[in-house]
Amino acid sequence: MEETRNFIEAFVKEDLSEGNRCYGMQIHTRFPPEPNGYLHIGHCKALTIDFSTAEHFGGICNLRFDDTNPAKEDTEYVNAIQEDIHWLGFDWGDRLFYGSDYFEKTYEYAIELIKKGLAYVCELTPEQFKEYRGDTTHPAISPWRDRPIEENLDLFKRMRAGEFPEGKYTLRAKIDLESGNFNMRDPVLYRIRYINHHRQGSKWCIFPMYDFAHPIQDALEGITHSLCSLEYEAHRPLYDWVVSNVSIPGIKPRQIEFARLGINYTVMSKRKLRQLVEEGRVTGWDDPRMPTLCGLRRRGYTSASIREFCERIGVSKVDSTVDWALLESCLRDDLNAHAKRVMAVLHPVKLTVTNYPEGQSELLEIENNPLDPEAGTRQVSFSRHLWIEEDDFMEVPAPKYKRLHPGYEVRLKGAYLVTCTGCAKDENGRVTEIFCEYDPQSRGGDPADGRKVKGATIHWVDADNCADAEVRLYDYLFADPEPDGPDKNFLDCLNPNSLEILEDCKVERSLAEAPMPERTKNAEGFQFMRQGYFVLDNRDATPEHLVFNRAVALKDSFKK
Repeated sequence: MEETRNFIEAFVKEDLSEGNRCYGMQIHTRFPPEPNGYLHIGHCKALTIDFSTAEHFGGICNLRFDDTNPAKEDTEYVNAIQEDIHWLGFDWGDRLFYGSDYFEKTYEYAIELIKKGLAYVCELTPEQFKEYRGDTTHPAISPWRDRPIEENLDLFKRMRAGEFPEGKYTLRAKIDLESGNFNMRDPVLYRIRYINHHRQGSKWCIFPMYDFAHPIQDALEGITHSLCSLEYEAHRPLYDWVVSNVSIPGIKPRQIEFARLGINYTVMSKRKLRQLVEEGRVTGWDDPRMPTLCGLRRRGYTSASIREFCERIGVSKVDSTVDWALLESCLRDDLNAHAKRVMAVLHPVKLTVTNYPEGQSELLEIENNPLDPEAGTRQVSFSRHLWIEEDDFMEVPAPKYKRLHPGYEVRLKGAYLVTCTGCAKDENGRVTEIFCEYDPQSRGGDPADGRKVKGATIHWVDADNCADAEVRLYDYLFADPEPDGPDKNFLDCLNPNSLEILEDCKVERSLAEAPMPERTKNAEGFQFMRQGYFVLDNRDATPEHLVFNRAVALKDSFKK
């Protein structure tokens, strides 16, 4: 028997043991997203649990779109969700289903409940429904509970036929008006909606509620374990009631709940994320500041880093908020091991090596990744004219400043030692050019005379052989770590400095030859030395116009 990694797998292992409900059976789970938006990092935990639990026990996992509420559902989201799941490395094989495919069967089971005296047509308005719901000391009231079965059947069939306006009738389960669990106080099973469905068109004008449709769909597909977030724990008695009172043969699914994923500095509500998109506060669902999987992928997050993140946070029964820095740490670990080290200057200022021959250049051999010997080396050109970072030079150095200043020696990464001899400035006093002399005997190593160099190693780009690039520096979308907190308008918490665009950056020539990324795959990651990890933008970058997104900074703020 497989070793268990969490309490869900412990329950499954128990069910598989001899004499228990799943003994000798294949474990069967499902991931049931609603196609009303793009998947975000919160969904990632759920889908990872659904697919990996089945995988762990040699079982199978269905992908079923919960499209029983057509108000915001769209085929665009259906396609995007499938792309995201495949990107993460999971597959459902030929087990792709839609909740709407079961509308006819679900209707038949509703008829069955009516005939058994377990469901009835109710005329309460939403306001009356709330008024008659009762409280912890008073039972609910339902004036239509004892409507005759034949009358219920007639009204329900006429509801389907479209004879009544929205809100006129609902179909309710007849369970227990005195239950301490309000989900069991004769919950609504069907409501009337005149709305076009993305797959069914206008065929249906009555739609089943999630709490009725979902257990039926699970049972029809032979799901052994229905894994869902903790908010459905109070709905479990209703789930069990439904599967126990409809005549679907085979095993009855077992619902197990786990805590949802909360992360600081973001929101996890699809409604709120859609609002950000529709109001133009972000550039789209795939904006690199969004917590959507397509947004994270565009920013430079890898599928391996997100799966590692889900593994690290584990499976719990207690809701908690995870630090976004942990997700960044997972990405940093992945990119550190695999990303090619390159040089890019984001705030360029010209550096002239005055004693290097004009018109001459040479090729230097530089490691692609010192942590991965198999990554090999590449050749980078060096000449008299270079670009370096503005803040790598100070005419009047601050205390302990170890970068370029007049009379001071530093190392140019992979090249030579240079000593600053002065600078040129414009009429406003801004430095426009820095002058240095190089030591020809110091190429790629220590000086020949054995002197100790106290200066820092700084990166550079050959001004005569480089590429121009636009670089986008991303920060948290929200300035408040709890934008969804009580008494807060999440829009008021937006970070006005979540994006900085640098348009005049200089990068190694080799980056102009990097393959353009595909939107549904991991982009190649690069470590811009001393800057962070970057990828080419999978929407805006072209070979003629390089656009790099900073995936994550070099510094790890997460305390392991």
